[in-house]
Amino acid sequence: MRAATFFVLASPITFSIAADSPRPRGVGPDFAKFYKDQTGFTCISAPHVKLATSRINDDFCDCPDGSDEPGTSACSHISSLSPPSTPGDVSSGNVNASLALPGYYCKNKGHQPSYLPFTNVNDGVCDYELCCDGSDEWAGLGKVKCEDKCKDIGAKWRKQDEIRQRALSAANKRRNELVTESARLRREVADRIKSLGEEIKGAELKVQGLEEDLAEIERQERTKVVKAESTGGRLGVLTGLAKARIEELKVNLVAVRGERDAGYERVKKLEDILAAFKEEYNPNFNDEGVKTAVRAWEDYAAAGRLGEPDTQIEQDLDEMTKSDEENGLNWAEYEGQQEGDVDVLYKFEEYLPAGLRDWVDKKLRDLRVMLIDNGIIAPASEQGGESQAVKDARERLNLANTELNGQRTSLDQHKEDLEKDYGPDDVFRALKGQCISKDAGEYTYELCWMEKTVQKKKRGGGDTNMGNFMRIESIEVDEDVDQDGKGLGSGVRMALKYENGLQCWNGPQRSTTVVLACAAEDEIWKIIEEEKCVYRMEVGTAAVCEPAPGEKRHVRDEL
Repeated sequence: MRAATFFVLASPITFSIAADSPRPRGVGPDFAKFYKDQTGFTCISAPHVKLATSRINDDFCDCPDGSDEPGTSACSHISSLSPPSTPGDVSSGNVNASLALPGYYCKNKGHQPSYLPFTNVNDGVCDYELCCDGSDEWAGLGKVKCEDKCKDIGAKWRKQDEIRQRALSAANKRRNELVTESARLRREVADRIKSLGEEIKGAELKVQGLEEDLAEIERQERTKVVKAESTGGRLGVLTGLAKARIEELKVNLVAVRGERDAGYERVKKLEDILAAFKEEYNPNFNDEGVKTAVRAWEDYAAAGRLGEPDTQIEQDLDEMTKSDEENGLNWAEYEGQQEGDVDVLYKFEEYLPAGLRDWVDKKLRDLRVMLIDNGIIAPASEQGGESQAVKDARERLNLANTELNGQRTSLDQHKEDLEKDYGPDDVFRALKGQCISKDAGEYTYELCWMEKTVQKKKRGGGDTNMGNFMRIESIEVDEDVDQDGKGLGSGVRMALKYENGLQCWNGPQRSTTVVLACAAEDEIWKIIEEEKCVYRMEVGTAAVCEPAPGEKRHVRDEL
């Protein structure tokens, strides 16, 4: 049987080798060197096996790596994924063999050459997607004749490829713009860090100076003679009472307003939780307690949810809580006191030399302490507390410290931002905060770059946080690409991880994996809920169009 088969197939194949090409049918140019010897053939990955050239493409598998049958399906049972072949007769069932050739080589003149799986050779099907010249069905089994369509297929492919190349060019241009913008933003952050450093140095000197001023004012105040307070008559008494009462009311108003705002925020959060509970609970779950809670929420929502505070009332409250200076109120006009002769007398210390002044000041303070300890004079706290000069100096110091602390916090935030991973070439820095969205049934999904993912219900209700940005990572994908070029294709893709979203009813906190592929415009292609409250977004963006180190660009897959 083997001899008969060889006789029928050997003659035309020998003719083909002599007349058409120095390579046997199905051999690609990368492997032609193995078939040049016309006196015999050595199996490619099993050099100990040598055959006559007449046994090439005789439809019988002689080599353990299948290299003697590049143009037939005789060795198609050998897996290309198997371990490396070992010496032995494949026909006897050696399962450790692996193919030496990638497949049947189709020249596809007018298009692009490619390799076809050996199982598809002479199977009675025209595989035009890989073998547009129809050469894979050379035996004409079942009277199947595959015409050469490479001219038309090649023309269509080149037209589509031209569109893809234009799109790729636009995408790369867009990415270069993003990289340029990211570099500019990074320089701004670096410059701001530098300027904040200088500002902090100045603020520290300012605080140091104000601390010295406060100490000096306190020293001066301690040297003043204690005098009996002047009430300023009835008006002075009434002014003092009114000032104290107004200050007390302001403090209480601010406290009550803060408690109201806190209560308002808690009610809003509770309403959002109950709204999500109503949307996500299972109506078929036979729990009367849950159903009663849902009906109660529906009655509550029908009566109207909590609204925003009245703007006019808020403005009135702002006016009421302004400081006396902002309201143009000058209490000093009504409760001021004249400086006495004794006060002037005690200013003699200012005319003394610095060393002598410090000595006199120490002696006076020691004397004051002695008088207080012996009950002769009252402590400062019993004599009316701090003076206005001390209060003003302390307030200036507190404001300067607040400003300094704010600058230090800003500096830490900018340093953290500069060290944050924004992807290759810092490209996502230019996209941070920008949002794209996609309608999908009753929801609109939103991706805010480097910030969060959100699910928005079209018919009212609160937004659902699907995750906050955490990190950038890479994942392996193997997906189809649509005719319009939108899709991930296959290979390693960059992914953005968004985690710690809103807690799912009877489930985990929501999270989203955003898998990215090259596209000229930022666009959400697809949203999938892979598990309960675990989402996957497929997104096109120019930010990933240039390959990362060691990663190949898949032009056909991506565009």
